[in-house]
Amino acid sequence: MALAAKLQLRQSQSLVMTPQLMQSIRLLQFTHVELEHFIDEEIERNPLLERAEPQDDAASDQMQKIEAEPQAAAEGDWFENEAGWSAEAISEKLDTSLENLFPDDPGTSERLGPDLTAQWKSASGNGGGASSEGLDAGDMAASAITLRDHVGEQIALAFVDPAARLIAGELADGLDETGYVRADLEEIAMRLGTDAASVAKVLAVCQTFEPTGLFARDLAECVSLQLAARDRLDPAMKALVANLELLARRDFQTLKRICGVDEEDLLDMLAEIRALDPRPGMAFSGGASDAIVADVEVRAANDGSWTVELNAETLPRVLVDHIYFAQVSPHAKNQAEKDFLAECLQNANWLTRSLDQRAKTILKVASEIVRQQDAFLVHGVRQLKPLNLRTVADAIGMHESTVSRVTANKYMLTPRGVFELRYFFTASIAASGGGDAHSSEAVRDRIKQMIDEEKPVDVLSDDAIVDMLKESGVDIARRTVAKYREGMNIPSSVQRRREKRALASAGR
Repeated sequence: MALAAKLQLRQSQSLVMTPQLMQSIRLLQFTHVELEHFIDEEIERNPLLERAEPQDDAASDQMQKIEAEPQAAAEGDWFENEAGWSAEAISEKLDTSLENLFPDDPGTSERLGPDLTAQWKSASGNGGGASSEGLDAGDMAASAITLRDHVGEQIALAFVDPAARLIAGELADGLDETGYVRADLEEIAMRLGTDAASVAKVLAVCQTFEPTGLFARDLAECVSLQLAARDRLDPAMKALVANLELLARRDFQTLKRICGVDEEDLLDMLAEIRALDPRPGMAFSGGASDAIVADVEVRAANDGSWTVELNAETLPRVLVDHIYFAQVSPHAKNQAEKDFLAECLQNANWLTRSLDQRAKTILKVASEIVRQQDAFLVHGVRQLKPLNLRTVADAIGMHESTVSRVTANKYMLTPRGVFELRYFFTASIAASGGGDAHSSEAVRDRIKQMIDEEKPVDVLSDDAIVDMLKESGVDIARRTVAKYREGMNIPSSVQRRREKRALASAGR
């Protein structure tokens, strides 16, 4: 067979990761806070985007006007003018069509079903927001004082010498969130042009500040400062503090020998240690914590089923200002200005549809999770079924990676509490009798209950737990039980037996 060069024409399809497609993927995995931040940035750079505020009557009226005639706004006569603003001209500026961005768009009633479509429409309304006339007590509360401010007030009262006050300020800047000094004293002395002894002298004064334990350089020093303030830093307690690693290992026999005390005294010393605060600076750690806002709400319906709705508070309402576009587009002076306005319009239209797509996808995935984990919602964690991303993806006709992005950092409010969507995806543990597999989370809960109910005279080893689980139909290995136990911060059977005996002796 002779070799020859020739030309062949082939036609094939490929997926190109356009900027619009990459942004739509990013939107899926954004949390509520990240999404709000992203939209604020888009509104700042795009003059055709604006938020729809339900409290603003003018914005609401404009929104209703635009939504009442969407085709007139998108394909009206003002697109067809001699300046070249036609729908075809603008579409040529796109690097892809919107249809190509959402090949698995679940927005139609055929894909979602009539029930889910109705739920989506109700979830996208204005309801759920607080009235503008109401006042939130949290908005009126004073901001929490920070650790640096708290320490700064005490520095101003404790030091008169400006040099000492400057050193104290440097030490305060070296505090971490727990209240420990992480800065090097010699480095501070070198930077301020003083000696290490002066820095150590100022540090000793700072270690008398409230709460006691601030400005410690490690855990042992933090505990020692608090014990000294209580006048309980005797030689035996000093020996205990110097061997905290033995306490962490629960090696009580060695501690009794080092401290020179009997078992009863050691138990009293341990009780005093437990009453201390190992992280005194955490009381000033950044003020109020952010509350988890559920993206999906699940409620029991009257017919015994579950109603799945999106949380309206997490759904940003963004509008495209077509009226402003119609006003400014005829006045474009050159092609650069036309291109800028066309790009703004394209990005605005893309963002509104991407947000709509994101909300519908979250609702669809959450609805399938509720369908799969119906027994959990009714009976609790023991009835949690093994579930993986592929099962949900196949059921709703989406790609597994899409489900993975949707479930990342999203939360569901159920009658049993707030859970991350990833919580419902658990590994499968085979049944010993060949029946239905068990969820790893359900098995973990069984192990915890067994250990909580064990008696001091009958502490369960990992092997004993394996045998008990196999009797109840769970085929599990001992190393898996050990992994689950350690993941729940439960000590080994030897450590638990030692603790229970110590507590029993203290009770006598």
